[in-house]
Amino acid sequence: MKRSLIWCSLGVVLLASAVWSQAGGTEKAVADLEQEWLKSQQTNNPDLIAPHLADKFVDTQSDGKVLDKTAAVSMAKKTKYTSAGYEDVKVTVFGSTAIATGGFKGKGTDPEGKPFDVHERWTDTWVKMPNGLWQCVATQGTPVKM
Repeated sequence: MKRSLIWCSLGVVLLASAVWSQAGGTEKAVADLEQEWLKSQQTNNPDLIAPHLADKFVDTQSDGKVLDKTAAVSMAKKTKYTSAGYEDVKVTVFGSTAIATGGFKGKGTDPEGKPFDVHERWTDTWVKMPNGLWQCVATQGTPVKM
């Protein structure tokens, strides 16, 4: 009886460890995708992130406008950053969904050529697709008021 209890306890510990390790790996994978997104802004190259956006991607802008993937990538191509950085990035995993949050500070010119200097908090929703790849399905930014 003791032996089966020990083996059962060991199995629970190993299973919990595997689940925790997998979640940690997922968090890192999604955090790496967020860094790829930042790199696309820092290098003014939206083509780096475009493959990681789902076909039905939704971008809720800080002014309330809602863009689909095509419009969001088009706008990103017309936006030119002189600086871009993230702060306080966190990823939380819920099965095949991950929520990434963080802060963004950026300067540059918008698609109309007007200068901007923004500080926002953002939330990105990532889903593990049937092909096993993570894609962002939604993003939303909110201005930080100081």
